[in-house]
Amino acid sequence: MEFRLPAPLETGPVERYLASLYERFRSLDDGVVASYIPEIAKADRSSFAICVATVDGHVYEVGESRIPFTIQSISKPFAYGLALEDRGKQAVLERIGVEPTGDAFNEISLEADTGRPFNPMINAGAITATSLVAGRSHADKWSRILGLFSIYAGRQLELNEVVYESERETGHRNRAIGHMLRNFGILEEDPEGPLNLYFRQCSVEVSCRDLSVMAATLATGGVNPITRERALDPTHVDEVLSVMTTCGMYDYAGEWLYRVGLPAKSGVTGGILAVLPGQLGIAVYSPPLDARGNSARGVAVCEAMSEELGLHSLQAPRACLSVVRSRFSLREIGSKRRRTDPERRILADSGRSAVVYQLQGDIAFAAAELAVRRIAEGSPDAAYVLLDLARVIDFDASAARILLELLRGFAAKGRVLGLVGLHRLPRLQRFLAEQVCQENSVRLVEFQELDGALEWCEDQLLAGQGFSRAGARELSLAEHEFARGLDAAELDLLARAMRRREFAARELLVRKGEPADALYLLVQGELSVLVDAQDGRLHRLATLSPGMGFGEASLADEATRTAFVRADRPAVCWVLERSAYVSLDGPGRTVQVKLLENLLRSTSGIVARLTREAIAAGS
Repeated sequence: MEFRLPAPLETGPVERYLASLYERFRSLDDGVVASYIPEIAKADRSSFAICVATVDGHVYEVGESRIPFTIQSISKPFAYGLALEDRGKQAVLERIGVEPTGDAFNEISLEADTGRPFNPMINAGAITATSLVAGRSHADKWSRILGLFSIYAGRQLELNEVVYESERETGHRNRAIGHMLRNFGILEEDPEGPLNLYFRQCSVEVSCRDLSVMAATLATGGVNPITRERALDPTHVDEVLSVMTTCGMYDYAGEWLYRVGLPAKSGVTGGILAVLPGQLGIAVYSPPLDARGNSARGVAVCEAMSEELGLHSLQAPRACLSVVRSRFSLREIGSKRRRTDPERRILADSGRSAVVYQLQGDIAFAAAELAVRRIAEGSPDAAYVLLDLARVIDFDASAARILLELLRGFAAKGRVLGLVGLHRLPRLQRFLAEQVCQENSVRLVEFQELDGALEWCEDQLLAGQGFSRAGARELSLAEHEFARGLDAAELDLLARAMRRREFAARELLVRKGEPADALYLLVQGELSVLVDAQDGRLHRLATLSPGMGFGEASLADEATRTAFVRADRPAVCWVLERSAYVSLDGPGRTVQVKLLENLLRSTSGIVARLTREAIAAGS
């Protein structure tokens, strides 16, 4: 049978991981297809599918995920939940226990003194649970059972009449169980009625995808994550999951709990359904069964997923739904490097090509899955995506695998995924470095701080339009944005009032606390505005390029410098001291007015940018 991935889900990290599981275990040829029901024996042993459904309604599918098969014993938890709702916990406990037996699913296993079945996951308990479903007639009960299963699956399910007839004609052992239950008074009516309902219940057709959604419905506390329709009252979800945990895998239940650690249920047609409460549902379909009656491939896949993704339900829970703190594009928030008008226009046009996702919290598989899905859905065409990890506490091994797959996917499409603050997560950094060094097509693009990453993205976008900072010529005073609107005579007057000064790389132009007594207009090189932070280091507030300036407030009033300004590379500035500005008279008054207008325009632009940043970042 051809390996098939659904077309819309070919490139995501989770899909690629599931596809790798499919490829790893598709050659596993252990087990035999069940033959005691003739119609079930006709199943193709090579059929294989893996599905994962999340609690927000997203379904990942690999393999033959839409092939129909009958639900069989996987129906038992859902019928048991309906019995609990109809009769109440105490009434159900009086007729069905909750103790694991260590026996096979069809063992005639009843308490010696009461005749009560040991639990609802063996056939005796399941037949009893079905008999407890409320209804005015058997037809009414069947309608309620099928309707409930359809709510769990999120679509209308159907009965496989051929399998039902095959079950009914060959179900002699179940009939024996039914008559024993009637003998002990557990069944209060002729066994044929409950038995026929049970045979029908087991003969409902589902797919692997359906089972994953049914599992996710239990994971949400009883609400279908796709349709948002409630299937089970939350007061009974824990009771259903509890018996699935201890009894759902029959005489493999103890080892399953140890190795996989998820509430689960298997069926004789080769399905396995598993639940990670609060996060996701898993389903595997593969007809060959092991000696205990569980899908051989299904058990192997679930063991691998639990170990590799850290899904064991007894691990400490991790938050996931708030993993993405904020998302914004370069158009909404830029770097602290102030750009010229032509550069700003280019970044305004192309800024959506670079997007930032700020993550937070303690990230495990479910949180990582949600984050990468939001990246895929929210930025499918972005050339540059930055993940800001500054607020991330930890990335566990499963989340690290998902992030690695995301890196691979970006590299395959020629896109760049940059990681900001990766150095704060040394285990994740080491894992990614070790993996990437073995793959020539993938590289780690790391940044210490978000601002540097934003500036790098801006430079990449500008370089694509032919802009480069290296070797920029010295601007004339007339080209400076603060001199906009001045005619030749006014420019000459302004130039005579200013001094041209040169600064070496790393030289401080001004120091915090000094008198602010001059305006600086940068015409060549780069300047950084720095403040001393609580960690004792200088942090960048802005980087200025030719055509920009600082010290505007010094022209209006006497003040002191509130920051350091340093030349990042050799720089040239025109300097207008306050005393020279104030002394301008006659034609110089017009120069003063135009200069103030330009300064006000620049200041207004800075305030607008800071406002956009605050809104986009949600701070």
